[in-house]
Formats: sequence, C-alpha cells, structure tokens
Amino acid sequence: MRKVLLTGLAATMLAATACSSGGGKSSAPEDKGSTNTNGGEPVTIRIVNKDFPPDDPNTQKFVKAIEDGMREEGKNIKLEVVPVQSGTYSEKLGLLLQSGNIPDLIYFQGGDYQFAITQQILEDLTPYIEKSTYVKATLSDLNKERMKNYPYLLWPAPATSPVPVVRQDWFDKTESGKEVLANPTIDNYYKFFKEVKEKNGAKFAYTTAGTLDELDAMFGQAFGLTATWIKGPDGKYVFGKTTSYEKDKLEFYAKLYKEGLLDPEFLTKKWDTKEKAFYDGQAAIIAGTQGNVIDIYNSKMTGQNGPSAKIMPLPPAKGKAQGYNPVDVSKESRGFAIAKTSKNKDMAFAVLEFMASPKGQMLDKLGIEGEQYVIENGKIKLTEKADAWEPRFVVSTRNFKPDLPFDPSTPYLSEPAQKSLEMFEQMSTKDNAFIIPPELASKWDASLAVYKEFAANMVTGKKTAADFDQFVKDWNAAGGKEITEYANQVLK
Repeated sequence: MRKVLLTGLAATMLAATACSSGGGKSSAPEDKGSTNTNGGEPVTIRIVNKDFPPDDPNTQKFVKAIEDGMREEGKNIKLEVVPVQSGTYSEKLGLLLQSGNIPDLIYFQGGDYQFAITQQILEDLTPYIEKSTYVKATLSDLNKERMKNYPYLLWPAPATSPVPVVRQDWFDKTESGKEVLANPTIDNYYKFFKEVKEKNGAKFAYTTAGTLDELDAMFGQAFGLTATWIKGPDGKYVFGKTTSYEKDKLEFYAKLYKEGLLDPEFLTKKWDTKEKAFYDGQAAIIAGTQGNVIDIYNSKMTGQNGPSAKIMPLPPAKGKAQGYNPVDVSKESRGFAIAKTSKNKDMAFAVLEFMASPKGQMLDKLGIEGEQYVIENGKIKLTEKADAWEPRFVVSTRNFKPDLPFDPSTPYLSEPAQKSLEMFEQMSTKDNAFIIPPELASKWDASLAVYKEFAANMVTGKKTAADFDQFVKDWNAAGGKEITEYANQVLK
C-alpha cells in the first residue's frame, strides 16, 4: 500500500498566517537555452531541496531519471543539486541564499516571505502557469486562490488539514455511530464518544498531539468558528478565538476532558505516542492529514489489528455551520520558486512542467521502475521499497492517471485515504487569514501564546468560562489589539 507522506511531515504543514501578496505581475521571459533540443550541451539547472541529499543513491537515480525523461521530450538539461547544511532547513536555506548562492529552482518550507516580498528575488510564476499544460491541470481551486494571493510558490498538493478517523469495527459496534453519519450534531457526537469508548474498552475517545487543532477539525465550525476572523454585528472583524463561540467550544472540550472522553495527556502527546495510542486501542479516534497520512494510519492499523480494523474518516460536526478546519488560502506554506537571477527560467519551469506530466508523475509518485514498483500482468505493483518513497514535486492526485491499473493488492491510496480526500473536498471552506507583516509578527506570536495557554488551562479545568473575559483582555494586551486593527484594514 502506498505511503507517501510521513506524519511528522504533515505536522510541519500547519498554515502560515495569511492574506494578500506583494509585487507586481511579470511576463515569462525568453531565456537563452530555454528551447534547446537533444543536440548541443545540456542546460544546467541548479536545484535545492531538503529531500535531495546530493550523496544519496536514490537522489542520484531520481535526478538521472528526470534528466533522461526530459531529454526524450527534447529538453536537454542537467540538474545540479545544491547541498544545504544540516539543521533547520528554512534557516540554512536562508543563509545559502543570503550568501549569494541562489539556485534556479528553490524549494521553500518556510522563510520564503523575505525573499519574495522584502528582497524581491523570486519570480512571479503566474505567466508560466498560464502557458502550462500539466502544472495547470494539477492545481485545485484552493491552489489557484493561493497563487493569486502569493504567486511565488508552486505546490500542487491538497490543502493539509486533519480529518478524524475511527476503526471501522469499533464504529460498527455502536448504535450512535449510525446517528452520527445521519445527523452529525455535537450532541450525537458526544453520545458516540461515550459509546465507542465503553463498548470497545478504550481509555478515552479522542486523543491529539499536544494541540486542539485536531479536535477543532471536528467541532470548530459547529460552534460557529467558520474563519480566523469573525465579523461582528458592528461590521468589524474580531479574532474568532476571542468570541463567545470559542468560549462555548472550550466549555464543551472541558466537559470531554472531565468525563475522560478526551485523553488526559493530550497536551504532552507527541505524534508517535498519539498514533501508538490509536493502534494499541487506547484511543478510539485520532485525526490525520487527509489522503496520504490516513493511508499510513490505515496500513499500520490493519497490519497490527487485522483487516477488520480498517479505519474510516468521520464527518465534521454540524451546528452553527459544518466543515473541517477553514483552509488558509493566503499563500502556499511550502513549494518551489524560481529565482529572478536565473538565466534559464523557462527551462527551470520546464522541470516543474515535466514532473506534472504523466511520465513525470509516474516517476515522482511511484519511484524507479524495478525498485519501488514493477509491472506484472499488465498492472502496477508496488514493492516494499515504495513505503519509503514520497513525491517531491506533485502530491496532488487530481491529474494522476497512469496508463496501467494498480494491482489490487497494492493500490496507490487505500479506500479510507481516498474517501478522506473526497470528504474534505466536499466539506472544506476558505479561511480569511492573512499574511502577518514582519513588524507585527512578534505581537501575533505573543497573542497566540496567550490563547494557547488559556485554552489549555480551560480545557483541563484550571480556568473556567468566568475567566474568559480576562483572557480577551490579556490577548489584546499581548498584541492582539494591534493585530485586530490591522485585520480591519486588510479584510474586505
């Protein structure tokens, strides 16, 4: 079974705060060497990516396969992988670029804003995408919205959001589970939490990895938290987590915690201990990124507990609204950029276009034929080595249509993983978060720290709803007041 994104990777994809872009539009230039064919010297494209260790044999095979595939299509290139020092990737990449060593293709995972907006050394990708065939076909509406707001990073991938899942066999033992699917109200979920815990011997119904975000994916919008910024009766925006909707939500979470339905150790849980609690039957429900991470959960759960323990995604609760966590569309939180300093911008984008093509996606998603997959009886069969392979360019499966079917024993995505993608697409909404300007970043961080501390204390019973008004005052004093003023300037 295909497992293409590690859970830790999913955690790093928490959205940056977010809204409109800077910089003007430009047209794709005609670069020397951009239209070369098989003849002549190859055009060197320098690329930096944390997942491309230059000395790794898999990287070398992957790079050669890209070069060979592009050469067959008349694009004679040589990919030169630029090494990055070990450590925090965004920091080490920033040091590399500040030194003047600027590759043609740059993969960012944070730290891009200063180079795109402040230093303005990243190319506007809009005209390249408009002229493309395959890249354009891989982009969802959410991707396109992000590109409009911030046209410097390309990342054809589903929006990353936690989707709650439960064991199918445990779900089937409950009567309230049927009610949840028919009418997923907050009250029906509360009944289901109690029953799924009691009938299956779980220690608690829900666990998370040190955050309430995963619980919010199920309940946030039901309590009215439909966006980061909520418009009040006076027409002004306020931070959603300072509203009565948040107070009501935290009261409900405190009830779950007090009754043993929420893991009493949720604040100290890490990704690995959260998942272990799920596989070992301590927790009935956890949340994971839709698609790939759900695939990993399903594979590990059935591997440990048998095929009847396959997992099923659950819908978000219905109340004042219904939906998983609102999706930040201000910008991509990661992705590929092209440097303005590149002398071969068209050829650099040609690499991205090739990787989005049918041949490129086969390579990017499946790996090297004969190693990560084989063709048997006219079908694609993944090998054990496929478990360690992950796409570097196009995570989205929107336009992934291999010429051959997958062997039923090794589908690219399991049924629960595919279902989670479909459910998220049907029940996701756009957020109105915006990019926090550098001069307000420290105030935003400080105000969020105040919220997180209060939320944790209220859920665990150290604070109550009577303390909520004081929390709002503390949040404003920590910088929230200035952030709110800015929000009302930029939000329309």
